[in-house]
This record gives sequence, C-alpha cells and structure tokens, in this order.
Amino acid sequence: MDLAVSNDELLSILLPIIFYWVYSGMYVILEYSFEKYKLHSKQEEMEKNLVPRKTVIKGVLRQQTFQAVAFFLMFKMSGVDSAGRPSSITAIAIQFIIAMLVLDTIQYFSHRYMHHNKFLYRHFHSHHHRLVVPYSFGALYSHLLEGFLFDVIGGALAVYLSGMSPRTSIYFSCFTIIKTLDDHCAMVMPGNPFHIFFWNNAAFHDTHHQLHGSKYNFSQPFFIMWDQIMGTYMPYSLEKRAEGGFQARLIREINKDD
Repeated sequence: MDLAVSNDELLSILLPIIFYWVYSGMYVILEYSFEKYKLHSKQEEMEKNLVPRKTVIKGVLRQQTFQAVAFFLMFKMSGVDSAGRPSSITAIAIQFIIAMLVLDTIQYFSHRYMHHNKFLYRHFHSHHHRLVVPYSFGALYSHLLEGFLFDVIGGALAVYLSGMSPRTSIYFSCFTIIKTLDDHCAMVMPGNPFHIFFWNNAAFHDTHHQLHGSKYNFSQPFFIMWDQIMGTYMPYSLEKRAEGGFQARLIREINKDD
C-alpha cells in the first residue's frame, strides 16, 4: 500500500482538527467574557458534569487521532483520484445540501437508536452524555466506536452520495465541525448566524443534553426535520435566569413512559 498522501487528503485530515481547537478555543474565551449569554453557570457545570475538562480534552484528542488514522486508511483503500474536477458554485451548493441531508439522516436514526437501546446507551453513547452541561470542545467527546459511526462513516457517506470532490469535502468537513462546536457551546450570542439560519442550534441541542430531555431533539447537526417527522421534537422556550444568563426550558410535558 502506497502510504503517500496528496495535499487534499492531508488537508482533509488535518484542517478539521485545527478548526476544532481554534474555534472551540474562541468559545472558551467568550464563555468567560460573556457569561450573560451562557445557558448554564459554571457551578452547574461542576455539579452536573461527570468528567472534568482535562479528561474531555484527552478523550477528544484520542478520538481525533483514531479518526485521522481511519480517514487515512480509507483514502489509501479507496484509490479515488484526489485531484477531482472543479465544480461551479451552484453545483457545490447542491452538493452541500445533499451532504447535509444525508449526514442528518444517518446521525438522527443512529443517535436515536443509541438512546433507545439500553446496551448501546450504557456502553457507548452515555460517554457523551457525561456532559450534562455541554461546552464547545466537548462536542467530540464520545466513545471511539460511536465517533467512527457518526463522524467517519456518516461523513464519508455524505461526501460520497453528494458527489463532492475531495477538495469540496474539505470545506464541508470544516463547516460541519464548526456547526457541531456551535451546537455544543451552550451560549446564545446575539447575531450568531447559526442561530439565525438554523433551528438546530445551541439552545436546541442543550435541551437534549438535559436529563429530562434526552429522549427528544435527536437531530444533528443541521436541520430538525427528522424530529418533527418522527414525533421526537420537543419545543422549548429561551428564558432569562435571575442570576444571569439564559435557560432553555422544555415546554411540553414529558411522558412518564419515555
């Protein structure tokens, strides 16, 4: 097996990792500077989360190393011409939309099944929900096998079925990483374009991380259509807390059988 990688292959492996830490680092700065926009207090994080931030950092680095190796092996085994062909802006936009819909479909049904199957939840997905109070760089804190299913397989299928060139897939991967980090930042910053153009945002995903909302709002990372279609959408209201900041409060009563 030829172990050499093209520039596009190398960028598709490294850039999402670089974007992850640079963008999440920006949110770490913001959360200490603009607490009035946070969905949770620092005290809530310390009381509710089951793992410290240091453990999360180690877990994410392990996850990224595993995924980098997986993508490298996929490139080598696929034998796809990494040069690709130039595409028009319209073609790229269509490919992005298709890839977003494919990724959302894979992640919704995988994510939902992870919650409803007790074995899978206990041994795999519960790792991610050790963060009851989410924050940006905890977005990829999960079990290695779950990360492989959601991110490696899901991302590869989205790129393949959309017909993206390797170069276009770099932009899509980085955009997906940024969106995923924003979903986990637990902040409602004014003027945030993700909160303006997507209903699936930090407040929406925060409701899923709440203990009494974990069987709802499975959609990630772009649209909420599958929750609406499948009856798992939980509406919420964004309210100001007396001590400062905001709170995403579930509106509908939780079914006791859920």
